[in-house]
Amino acid sequence: MNLIRTAAAIVLVACSTAALAAPAVADGEIRKVDKDAAKLTIRHGELKDLGMPAMTMVFRVQDKAMLGQVEAGDKVRFTAAKVDGVLTVTTLESAK
Repeated sequence: MNLIRTAAAIVLVACSTAALAAPAVADGEIRKVDKDAAKLTIRHGELKDLGMPAMTMVFRVQDKAMLGQVEAGDKVRFTAAKVDGVLTVTTLESAK
C-alpha cells in the first residue's frame, strides 16, 4: 500500500510541475493583424510545448493591446497556449 501511495505522490508532483512550466518562447513573423477579430496571423517556428511544427496560423491575443504593438512584417518572439481550447498569444515582444 505504501508503494501505491508513493507512486501516486510522484505522479501528482510530476503533473503539478508540468502544469506550472512556462510555455516555450517561439520566433515568428507577423503576417496579418486583425483588430476587429482580436487575432494575429503569425508565421512561426516549432511550438514544442504545443506539439506543433513550424507553420503560419491564426492566434487570438490574450490582451488586445498586443494588436497595436505590431504590424505585418514585424519579427517577434512570443508564447502561446490553449486558453479555453483556443490557441492564444500570451506574451509578445519585438525580436528586433
